[in-house]
Amino acid sequence: MDSTTADPSRTLDAVLDTVLDPAVAERLKRDAAGLVAAVVQQHDTREVLMVGWMDDEALRRTLTTGRVTYWSRSRQEYWRKGDTSGHVQWVKSVALDCDGDALLVSVDQVGAACHTGTHTCFDGRDLAAVTGP
Repeated sequence: MDSTTADPSRTLDAVLDTVLDPAVAERLKRDAAGLVAAVVQQHDTREVLMVGWMDDEALRRTLTTGRVTYWSRSRQEYWRKGDTSGHVQWVKSVALDCDGDALLVSVDQVGAACHTGTHTCFDGRDLAAVTGP
């Protein structure tokens, strides 16, 4: 078979598994770079662990693999939490907010969530703020 001939063994399902579900994609409101914020939360305690960024492909990988994948704005590449550190994020659920511009990713976090080694990316980073009643 030459490169111009379609592979008959490649089913429609296999092709569709390589793109984000169009029904999900049409609900996303991406920023100018094509990204959506992903707020990551520990599934059982509801503690906010970190914020990352996803494009359609990172979201597709997250929804279909059971592991969280992000788009690195600084490195311009995909990264899957835990591949180098061992601090894996196992997907428990993913929700899209009412505006379509943010995701809530509920995970089972193994080890530290932050690249600095802290449990969350917010540990010890409180800002002075006037609080309400």
